[in-house]
Amino acid sequence: MEVSDYLEGVTKRYLEPFRFYHVFGFVCIIYIAITLTRVALKRKRLIREFEQFPGPPAHWLFGNVNDFLQDGSDLEKITTWGEKYPYAYPLWFGPTLAILNIHHPSYVKTILSSTEPKDDFGYRFLTPWIGEGLLLSAGQRWFRHRRLLTPGFHYDILKPYVNLMADSAKVMLDKWEAYAKTEESFELFQHVSLMTLDSILKCAFSCHSNCQTESGSNKYIQAVYELCNLINIRFRMLPYHSDIIFHLSPHGYRYRRACKIAHNHTEEVIRKRKEVLTNEKEQQLSQKKRNLDFLDILLCARDEQQQGLSDEDIRAEVDTFMFEGHDTTASGLAWILYILANNPEHQEKCRKEIQQVLKGKDSIDWEDINKIPYTTMCIKESLRLYPPVPGMARKVTKPMTFFDGRTVPDGCIVGTSVYGIHRNATVWENPHVFDPLRFLPENTAKRSPHAFVPFSAGSRNCIGQNFAMNEMKVVVALTLKKYILIKDPDHTPKMIPRLVLRSINGVNIKIRFVENEP
Repeated sequence: MEVSDYLEGVTKRYLEPFRFYHVFGFVCIIYIAITLTRVALKRKRLIREFEQFPGPPAHWLFGNVNDFLQDGSDLEKITTWGEKYPYAYPLWFGPTLAILNIHHPSYVKTILSSTEPKDDFGYRFLTPWIGEGLLLSAGQRWFRHRRLLTPGFHYDILKPYVNLMADSAKVMLDKWEAYAKTEESFELFQHVSLMTLDSILKCAFSCHSNCQTESGSNKYIQAVYELCNLINIRFRMLPYHSDIIFHLSPHGYRYRRACKIAHNHTEEVIRKRKEVLTNEKEQQLSQKKRNLDFLDILLCARDEQQQGLSDEDIRAEVDTFMFEGHDTTASGLAWILYILANNPEHQEKCRKEIQQVLKGKDSIDWEDINKIPYTTMCIKESLRLYPPVPGMARKVTKPMTFFDGRTVPDGCIVGTSVYGIHRNATVWENPHVFDPLRFLPENTAKRSPHAFVPFSAGSRNCIGQNFAMNEMKVVVALTLKKYILIKDPDHTPKMIPRLVLRSINGVNIKIRFVENEP
């Protein structure tokens, strides 16, 4: 009895609602105090680590997030800060997240020549979408995948793609005839995105779709646009850095829905190819009867132990290449055509060069794409001014010392501002001016190879850069052969960095037919 009376008394004393709330509140206060202490200590450590690198003033809670207004002026701030803070400066995205933003070739060489992995903060927001493909994987997994996939980008594989790229470009250019007849303004990005998606499906996956001609908007392209936008929102909103909070939010629901659309698209492509390979084996057909493509390499690749890629690995690589192979190239092409419309004298030089090489042909062949040096220089200069991927980031796993003696500790995130490097006034004379002659061989030889990095550099450079350059050459050549590109004075694009470089208000031009083609 005494024990039960004692327990009853303890229960009444400590579990009485009023007292329980006090205990719960006290526990919450302790938890919050510990969390704030950890945040304060981590922030103090980061401030100490970045003492060597002065940068723009940052709010103690929001950092520099509110400096980026998403109104088309954000990239101007990057170049302005670059002039004030040479080589590198920290940007804060919350009280405990700081990224060292580098914008000089000497600094870029140090980080891109290393084997340091992608940062595990911003890039992890992409993982549910594109998995651990070449873009996001690290260590031995990345090394193994890179080695297995490299044969898919040999020039023997790329050579037949040129005709397929030309076919996709012609479909787009035929659709443009309505705009040429009226000379009305139209938005480039949506057209070019459909064309590059059509091209990547044909080239890399031997999948002939009607995405350019079917009515309505393409669900996959809309999903990619939605995913890029939601990843940007998540990066900027501090509470969304928590997986749980983002998952429960409306934006998290939209993200999962868009991922499902993207995954359904790639899974359908893989399923169809597996059926084709099965039929070929059953009918004892040789793959040489059709051109090998990227997906063939993925499905048939074997390492030294004769181990292939798992189904999960294959989907991750397909998701990665589907996105990077169409969206980044679409960005590059849209800005190239825009800048040629704004520089008619350079456009005309390109057109004459192309006409001389093609000699009246309706298409362009593999042998032709290396015979248009001036057009290639214009493409490179556009990639300098409008890099499709405006930035990337690595996380250092050991202390890294730069050429001027300044050091960042292990665990630091180092962001490479491709846009900032390409418009660095200490590297490029009149950096905001379109001047293709910068890429004459004699001028290129005078610069650091890390002054121009639209496809990154080092061991983790873009595996598909030759594919992308070939496609841009093909599309620019066929476009200029058929149309004169005209600037639209009523529409000036406002650049905005997403996963790729886009415009808030679209990229608009006008066109008219080329007359008296020789």
